[in-house]
Amino acid sequence: MKDKITNVLSKIKPVVKAIEPYSLKHYRAPVKINQNENPYDMPDIIKTAVNKVMSEKAWCRYPDFVPSTLISQLAEFSQWKSDGILVGNGSNELIEALMIATIEKNTKVLISQPTFTLYSMFAKMLGGNCKEVCLLPSLEFDVKAILAESRQADLTIICSPNNPTGSLLEQEDLRLILKTTPGLVIIDEAYHEFSRQSVVSLLTDFENLIVLRTFSKAMSMAGLRVGYLMGNKKLVEQISKAKLPYNLNIFSMTAAMSALTHFDLLAPQIENVIAERERLQVGLKQIPGVLPFPSKANFIVFQLAGDPRIIFDSLFQDGILVRDVSRYPMLDQCLRVTVGLPQENERFITSLTKIMSHS
Repeated sequence: MKDKITNVLSKIKPVVKAIEPYSLKHYRAPVKINQNENPYDMPDIIKTAVNKVMSEKAWCRYPDFVPSTLISQLAEFSQWKSDGILVGNGSNELIEALMIATIEKNTKVLISQPTFTLYSMFAKMLGGNCKEVCLLPSLEFDVKAILAESRQADLTIICSPNNPTGSLLEQEDLRLILKTTPGLVIIDEAYHEFSRQSVVSLLTDFENLIVLRTFSKAMSMAGLRVGYLMGNKKLVEQISKAKLPYNLNIFSMTAAMSALTHFDLLAPQIENVIAERERLQVGLKQIPGVLPFPSKANFIVFQLAGDPRIIFDSLFQDGILVRDVSRYPMLDQCLRVTVGLPQENERFITSLTKIMSHS
């Protein structure tokens, strides 16, 4: 039996077997601040509106092949053209479609590290030749190094704000990269609402720019999986060939449309998160042995004088779940905390202060 299993696995690409899977160990804790979720749930007004629409829809019918109403709303919301927008089952699906459409053996892919691990995973599985440029010691983007390497890149991938560090690429630096590289530049804006900045305005001037966004973070819809991609019409047409048909279910589609209609209810929640992020930064700076890095997202990476795994476990034993990012490049002494509700942030700061005083 063992030999038979070995023979079956021989059919799997060696590069796939060599890659560590993207996974997250399942923990439960009263204070869950580990996955960059919005701590504020979808307002009841929006939930009620969605439930009413869903009660009147036929669940036995497929969703629209092209969700044109949602796309039109996204075009108005993002100030980009409808024919340059692609909607997906979370931005992860669109990352996969984008990479399937663009990467083959020896495609030169430039990725700034540390960052969201799916990019390098997909690139390697598809045969891409990955070049990684590390952030500066301050965890800011090394723009000079990115510019130098992007001259030979087919794809340059940058998350801004970056996950897991919260670093933000300035728009003028992105302009330089777009002008320098002969390839495509992908900007993942999953957390852009928390930075109050976006690069979508550059789509008009640069046909090689692609922007990814999600409803999972600021829009309070992590459980419903909706994302969208924006770019040049011709690029979007080709990328759409790699996505699955009927990829967005009717419930998620309805919820996304309602969220856009009632964005005035979500905007104050986003501002609350930004305010709490700044308060959390101040609190972390006051704890001896803790060094928080500046962030423009809804999370903060902080460096520790002690063993991050021991501190992670101590926090968990106190009912607080953060993210252990110590296996990421450059972050071997770090943990990451998502900005939670005010009372959750207070409990986290109190617990970490106590733990660090005994470490």
